[in-house]
Amino acid sequence: MQTEIHIPTMAEIAAQQGQIDVLFWVGCAGSFDQRAMRITQAFASLMHKAGVKFAILGTEESCTGDPAKRAGNEFLFQMQAATNIQTLDGYGVKKIVTTCPHCFNTLKNEYPGLGGNYEVVHHTQMLQSLLDEGKLSVSGGSFKGKKITYHDACYLGRANGVYEAPRALIHHLEASFVEMKRCKSKGLCCGAGGAQMFKESEAGSAEINHVRAAEAIDTQATIIAAACPFCNTMMTDGVKKENKDTEVSVLDLAEIIHQAQS
Repeated sequence: MQTEIHIPTMAEIAAQQGQIDVLFWVGCAGSFDQRAMRITQAFASLMHKAGVKFAILGTEESCTGDPAKRAGNEFLFQMQAATNIQTLDGYGVKKIVTTCPHCFNTLKNEYPGLGGNYEVVHHTQMLQSLLDEGKLSVSGGSFKGKKITYHDACYLGRANGVYEAPRALIHHLEASFVEMKRCKSKGLCCGAGGAQMFKESEAGSAEINHVRAAEAIDTQATIIAAACPFCNTMMTDGVKKENKDTEVSVLDLAEIIHQAQS
């Protein structure tokens, strides 16, 4: 049974004139999608256990504008970004961590052009640092001897060159790590990026997430590790399409590290 923890909002921190180490940008998926909420809870629990002083924006957090920008609505993106930058700067936020590569990419690479300059890290990078610093420790546990493969999220990997942090987390486990044939800079998209998550599929010979899930299943891994809530959804659907959902699990790395706590 997971222990309930209180996560303060930036408004509460400001009212108490307190200080935080990092703002946790939860993102739309992590806030509203039931599956992604479990990723949010796992990561928040890990930060709490590691003694990280963090807060969230709560109801003051809005979409970063990534889907609007990818769909071609630059005006809406800039409106959303301007509102968020005003909120972040109002609280004097310096460092942000997020479990969503789409939020990560937008906050890190596109907000500076609109005046929003922050140190932005992905949750796999923070977890790697916490493990390296000894603030968290893991054991094989239920993952001991299990075969795990990792799906590279496009906006984390190709867009930002973050390949090693997610893999380093898996190597902390007493598990067997196996790469898919298409990985790292040659990894195959799950099909959700570029706002495709929110539209119907176009005509074609196959669904891209079904193709990618089949590649993961071909490794004989029983766990597909992901580092993006969109990838998690798409890979889970792909595994179901292959009728392997009773044999293969799709888990975010935060969930894996949380379950492997020693």
